[in-house]
Amino acid sequence: MSDAVSLVEALMDSCQWMEMFPCMVLRALTVDVLSTGVNGNRHGALQLMYADLQVLSPVVPTREIYFLRYCKQHAEGVWAVVDVSVDSIRDNAPPCLMRCRRRPSGMLIQETSHGYCKVTAVEHMEYDDRGVHYNYRDLVNSGMAFGAQRWIATLQRQCERLAASLLATSIPSTDLAGVPTADGRRSMLKLAQRMTNNFCAVASASTAHSSTTLASSGENDDVRLMTRNGIDNLGEPHGTILSAATSLWLPVLPQRVFEFLPDESLRSEWDILSNGSLVTEMAHIAKGQDPGNSVSLLHVNPLNSNQSNLLIFQESYRDVLGSLLIYAPVDIPYMNLVLRGGDPANVVLLPSGFAILPDGPENRNATTASHNTGGAQLTSDSPRRTGHGSLLTVALQILVATIPSARLSPERVATVNSLISTTVRRIETALMQRETA
Repeated sequence: MSDAVSLVEALMDSCQWMEMFPCMVLRALTVDVLSTGVNGNRHGALQLMYADLQVLSPVVPTREIYFLRYCKQHAEGVWAVVDVSVDSIRDNAPPCLMRCRRRPSGMLIQETSHGYCKVTAVEHMEYDDRGVHYNYRDLVNSGMAFGAQRWIATLQRQCERLAASLLATSIPSTDLAGVPTADGRRSMLKLAQRMTNNFCAVASASTAHSSTTLASSGENDDVRLMTRNGIDNLGEPHGTILSAATSLWLPVLPQRVFEFLPDESLRSEWDILSNGSLVTEMAHIAKGQDPGNSVSLLHVNPLNSNQSNLLIFQESYRDVLGSLLIYAPVDIPYMNLVLRGGDPANVVLLPSGFAILPDGPENRNATTASHNTGGAQLTSDSPRRTGHGSLLTVALQILVATIPSARLSPERVATVNSLISTTVRRIETALMQRETA
């Protein structure tokens, strides 16, 4: 956002707010508009809103809140957008609304020179943490999961994404690696945003989509399974979609996990899609100054002539509080159109990926140190050393039937459960071998 008014408009619009913070705002809607503001802008606007806030993990409960959002202009170019919870819009509030209350929180936005804004975030939350898994307690209670730093880091990353799209025409042709036109660059960034938003909606294994949560089965009881029907959803396959998500602690610093997963030369060590094939990067778009923030198109070269070519669309990014790697197989003809600047809306995506978080505030900025504590999988009663590891969420999506009303067999559930468990084991093995080498 290049000016305060644009940012204020985005915060006051529930759809734009959810689009701006997809890894934090799972769902949002405006329940009632009590005042639209005065003087033709948002000054004095007051509205009742609902939000479901999340951490990208199935073992951290989402936080459902009803709150009032008020906007006030304090001076020219200076705005405040402030929230405070209301107990309920009904007489008998459901228990989920009583487990979290948002005390006065919000953002102070001040325009500065050269079209920039200075944004100060304040987050004041009262919550019950008994449902939070042991491994995530330090992250949540330190404020790194839902706190002001998370809002600011996400906002900064989204601004970099917007800048990358707006500056597409000014990027030297030598930097458009594999992307022939500026329109192609914008189309790829737009497709990446849709892919990221879709992934964030399923990584916490919630009911954001019209989903059915299944009991876990198979060898890993910590895998959360959900099904939903892809019916008339543009950009999604038609049929029954099964989502699987799990979280675990790794005795490896987040930086090392992030360096490993996006490396196409190492992808065959964990990605079942690549099936041991050589993976090469066809196209690459940098987003911002951090080389880890990028959108890329990967080509999986088949091992023999009996295998078909496969393209994988991928986005990776990181900030001071965590990182994401999201990917999806894509149709070759449609991606060729996107590379030439075509509309990405018709590209069918079913993204999977990883959310990587530090296990506590102590290792937030750690980038080079390593620590080996032995086995990676921990239970809620297992001891661990906070500040020496990563919290990794793995989420996969599979089209299990082309008919939306198809009955989901136990065999299908077992297959997906085995797929995510195998992926986790491969990642653990590869990382631990590197740590002990």
